[in-house]
Amino acid sequence: MAKPRGAPYEYTEAEDKSIRLGLFLIVSGVVALFVLGFCWLSPALRELQGQTARCTVLSVQQPGELFECTFSCGAACRGTALYPCLQVYVSHSASAARALLHHDEHQLLANPKCSFIPPCARENQKNSEIVAHWQEYWKEEVGSQPFTCYFNQHLRNVGCESQNCFLHSVLHC
Repeated sequence: MAKPRGAPYEYTEAEDKSIRLGLFLIVSGVVALFVLGFCWLSPALRELQGQTARCTVLSVQQPGELFECTFSCGAACRGTALYPCLQVYVSHSASAARALLHHDEHQLLANPKCSFIPPCARENQKNSEIVAHWQEYWKEEVGSQPFTCYFNQHLRNVGCESQNCFLHSVLHC
């Protein structure tokens, strides 16, 4: 006689053990991910992030090097222009070392040699004027006044104005 349609299926002992083993392995994997995340990855990420420090401007200079930037002036209008490199060197409270200051992660990745990248204008002269304005700002307005900055102990000669400056290093290590 055939089994009635609504009758529950009963697993054999081997199938029951296999299901339990599979569930145990899934739960063990999830627990292992949490343990690795909290005990290993979290301290490693904290170590790579920038530490707060007090910075003082040592020098502001334009070394004379020009870099290309890309501007857009409409849907079909694009081109390249040049901007001068501005370098702001600071000392920080974490150590007495001299470091090149960067505004944020994007700027650090786009041009690690310069402290400031202007919004790219079509005319090179306009880019030079913007950089000159920022040079004046760092020399005259900030001057020797201490300000908050962030440093990564693994990148000793690099400082940053923004706390999330070193996330690229963290995520792609």
